[in-house]
Amino acid sequence: MKFTKALIKGKLLKRYKRFFVDIKVNKEIIIAHCPNTGSMMGLLDENNDAWVLKNEDPKRKLKYTLQILKTSKNVIGVNTHLANKLVHEGLQNNTLLEFKNLDKVVTEKFYNKETRFDFLVEKKEKKIFIEVKNVTLIRDGKTSEFPDAITTRGSKHIKTLMDAHKKGYECYVLFLVQIENCKYFRIAKDIDNEYYENYKLAKKSGVKFIAYNCKVGSKEIKIDKKIKILDE
Repeated sequence: MKFTKALIKGKLLKRYKRFFVDIKVNKEIIIAHCPNTGSMMGLLDENNDAWVLKNEDPKRKLKYTLQILKTSKNVIGVNTHLANKLVHEGLQNNTLLEFKNLDKVVTEKFYNKETRFDFLVEKKEKKIFIEVKNVTLIRDGKTSEFPDAITTRGSKHIKTLMDAHKKGYECYVLFLVQIENCKYFRIAKDIDNEYYENYKLAKKSGVKFIAYNCKVGSKEIKIDKKIKILDE
């Protein structure tokens, strides 16, 4: 997915009130929207390189949106709103090995009154739910992790996917790793052990878990390749 214009590079000063970040660009300090409601663990050190996208819409209060941060070892796409767009593009372009030559792709499909999944795709006689999880946590330089905070919503999605699988749907959780050159993925059980236990239970019941990393740059972010999920 190409950005509408080249990103502007600066230095991260601080994040506050969840949705705001101060970025120093040259000698100016700008306030940018932070499109990530997670903890952003490990990403928020002062003076990390940061890239923002300028928006010319006069109705927007904040003219800039944070897109990428660089830690000491990794370049990371932090805009969680891009995750589904990247996967949608991947589904249309046959980038994802498990979902090639689909007959139909539906976004934001309700499964029941309480839960909707990111995608319902169809291939021949198969109906497949896909729930996307955006991944930005990396603590050892090569292994990405999810979640970066306790996620009751994530556990609910796993349990509902197990129910959908019992009713005949194929079900996937796709961990989209917006981290350049990341080689592996694992569940951060020390952060949310309940999510880890639900993950193990869902795997045994037939729900499938896959992870793909991304190429992250100031002009484009795109899905790169499937990476191994490490089970402990």
